Amino acid sequence: AELVEQFAQKGSDHLKPRNRRWMLARLRHHVVPLLGRKRISEVRVGDIEQFWRDVRDGKTAKDEKTGLRARVIVRGGIGAATRGIRDLSAIYSFAIRQEWVAANPCAPIKKPADRRRTRFLSLEEIKRLGAALDALEKQGANPKAIAIMRLLALTGCRRDEIAALRWSEVDLQHGCLRLDDSKTGRSVRPLALAAVLLLERLVREPGSVFVFPSEDGQTFYQGTKRFWAKVVALAGLPGVTPHTLRHTLGSAAVSTGETLAMTGALL
Repeated sequence: AELVEQFAQKGSDHLKPRNRRWMLARLRHHVVPLLGRKRISEVRVGDIEQFWRDVRDGKTAKDEKTGLRARVIVRGGIGAATRGIRDLSAIYSFAIRQEWVAANPCAPIKKPADRRRTRFLSLEEIKRLGAALDALEKQGANPKAIAIMRLLALTGCRRDEIAALRWSEVDLQHGCLRLDDSKTGRSVRPLALAAVLLLERLVREPGSVFVFPSEDGQTFYQGTKRFWAKVVALAGLPGVTPHTLRHTLGSAAVSTGETLAMTGALL
């Protein structure tokens, strides 16, 4: 447990803020409850393997209310267990650099590959998604949420690349987004005409740098997760995630003859 906090203070500065936040949450919610009382020099390969099984089987899962409109939901499963071992390995690498231990007990572990989603939407499913957005719009749903979902489908961007989009990153003159900090760093994304027209119709809220600002204008709109659940339920698309739209756009680009270079630029 102490190593986790030392890593948070001294060993995680290289991580992007969101990745750092998620990694520390996984360490505190999975690693600390199961291994937190052990000395770091006493953790063995067998302990790591048992940790993987325990997280996989949901022993660290919980759903706790932590305040007004705030709760912590921790889920287990194979994906959480695999990421937990990778997080553990990272903090042991940090401990080795600090000369607190000589070896990383995670190194011999054969880490299962992350289960990557390969779901794509068919044209009929895309139409159902669009119809669901139209229906929610007529019902008076949040227009920011509607626009974010449409842009995700039209651009292939990651969820927060659109939700957290800033006006300074929108270049309508050249038909592209110039993202200051994507998962892979600075990135230029070509836009289809439909996406350009959607962005042109948006009204810029005074005092905010975000295309989709929160109510106070200090950050970006945070309701995409809850809204997405309504969309897929209405469209009859269980299990589909915003990242499915990214896969769908990439697949559609390749299958219609777009070059790999342009598909790569889109994504």
